Amino acid sequence: MKKLILPAIFLATTAFADDPEIVVATAGEFANTWIFSVDQTHPDTGWDHYAYGWRIETQDGTVLGQRLTPHPHVHEQPISRSLHNVRIPDDVDSVFIRSKCSVDGWGEKRFELKLERDK
Repeated sequence: MKKLILPAIFLATTAFADDPEIVVATAGEFANTWIFSVDQTHPDTGWDHYAYGWRIETQDGTVLGQRLTPHPHVHEQPISRSLHNVRIPDDVDSVFIRSKCSVDGWGEKRFELKLERDK
């Protein structure tokens, strides 16, 4: 009986792993575009389930850019990646960063980042 319970517990834990989470993000304006640096964490298990990237959105969900990470980082957490040449409309003061997982797709939770524009 114990032999059947352990695989079931392992599968349940893997199936309900946490969504990827943005732990820190920064942005800087350069030559009328933006550079974003984002640290993302996720309990990657390998090719079967891993953090697949993140995207930058406006308040209404308009996607301004995305950075995909098409391979797992089981022993490298958090994952630090950047995205350059992102155009942000002049009337946008905050953006939202949403994570993606290879199994569950785009997460519901968003990380808000207030922008500091050059004067």
